Amino acid sequence: MAEPIRVLIVDDSALVRKLLSEMLDAVPGIEVVGVAPDPYVARDRIKALNPDVLTLDVEMPRMDGLTFLRNLMRLRPMPVVMVSSLTAQGAEVTLHALELGAVDFVQKPELGLAHGLDDYAEELVEKIRAAAGVKFRARPSLLAAPSSNLSGDAMLPQRLTPTFRTTDRIIAIGASTGGTEAIKQVLLHLPPDTPGVVIAQHIPPGFSAAFAERMNRQTGLVVKEAEDGDRVMIGHAYVAPGNRHLLLVRDGARYLCRLSDGEPVNRHRPSVDVLFRSVAQAAGINASAALLTGMGADGAQGLKALHDLGGHTIAQDEATSVVWGMPGEAVKRGAATVVLPLDVIGAALYASVAVHRGAGTVPISPCAR
Repeated sequence: MAEPIRVLIVDDSALVRKLLSEMLDAVPGIEVVGVAPDPYVARDRIKALNPDVLTLDVEMPRMDGLTFLRNLMRLRPMPVVMVSSLTAQGAEVTLHALELGAVDFVQKPELGLAHGLDDYAEELVEKIRAAAGVKFRARPSLLAAPSSNLSGDAMLPQRLTPTFRTTDRIIAIGASTGGTEAIKQVLLHLPPDTPGVVIAQHIPPGFSAAFAERMNRQTGLVVKEAEDGDRVMIGHAYVAPGNRHLLLVRDGARYLCRLSDGEPVNRHRPSVDVLFRSVAQAAGINASAALLTGMGADGAQGLKALHDLGGHTIAQDEATSVVWGMPGEAVKRGAATVVLPLDVIGAALYASVAVHRGAGTVPISPCAR
């Protein structure tokens, strides 16, 4: 029988420590080995208990969560799931934590809403299990099947898909666990003359705007949270808002962003499948897409639709993925034209659209699958 995942909970709130402990202890295969009210106690308990996963409060007394995380990743790297408040400051700190090496994050549980705690517990357990599979040097496969069979087509109007090339290119990117940093690495390699980019990252409301603003500051593109009716322009990237689907539609000679409050697909809203399948309908062969690190299978079906229409499709490789669920499923389904490490995906996307635009060529060779 497999050893249980050993979790240490670090939070200054005794109530939150108790709540998280009860949620995790109720799950077979997970054991809470200890709790800590602040980073100084956590440091000693990490040494004594050797946990597999740490949950870490963003806002901590005596030493802030980011300082502790930075020291932890330098001295004793281990999987960390941040517990973040749903505020603008909390979102910014959480994104910084992911940059420092945290695997993922969950929002602070809403203690007054008992009816929503079952869903919260399910999300927490899923992310603890994913984090336990992450190795900071060699990242293993962790493939989880989606719990919903709803197709991305449910959000789309029925219309013909372009099968001819035009000068209007589109790049689509999808990601989940580990995706905020993976997306940044891709965008850093896209120059200002890149065709419009549409992005679906699994992220809650309140965090997507902060993520877009962070990418706008750190990359060479103009990055914004997508608004309904936004015209997709060269040198711009549009991030799906938390809890809303982002779709690409064609309006004459233009591409536009459309937002939908439709049902979650593969348990997610925004869903990568919804975005990719809308890109397949609106742009078809004129699109290039990359499916990056993430748990589950969201995006694999949509990437396959683009691939089958002749679009250039990329799956991130296992070695550079935090979790090789979504891109691994795409590879398994034959949805990827190439399988590439993260550090070359941006250049490969740009090369694929530059070739079609007549701006020169950069060879892209298929990788072994």
